[in-house]
Amino acid sequence: MNNRIQLPRELVNQLLQQAQSSPDMEICGLIGGHHNSATSCYPVKNVAENPGHRFWMDPKQQITAMRNMREKQESLFAIYHSHPDAPPEPSATDLETANYPETLQIIISLNIKGVLEMRGFFLRDNNQVEEVTLTLKTN
Repeated sequence: MNNRIQLPRELVNQLLQQAQSSPDMEICGLIGGHHNSATSCYPVKNVAENPGHRFWMDPKQQITAMRNMREKQESLFAIYHSHPDAPPEPSATDLETANYPETLQIIISLNIKGVLEMRGFFLRDNNQVEEVTLTLKTN
């Protein structure tokens, strides 16, 4: 498995901007891609009962995002969400609810004053966490 994943600067900026625009609740969504390269961001509304400490994607918006990916010949590249007041690492809830062990999970943290942090993980079966290095694509 690739332990380094490059993300386009524009996409990273979209994710960070979404997280900053909702500092009190977890944002979430999907990232589509082509040939192991992230290409599009699909924000999905967080409909969790306690959106400040967990995320649950709106099912209708999630289906629409997947349909839009198919129409653009993209596949699911990553699932993303933010942690407003926790480090950018998988929580017990994240591990418990992870259903896509082959899909990159990107977590954005607003926990550090003035600095946004983003990390990537594969959440494997049996609560195994494999961190990958996220880098900005240079071109």
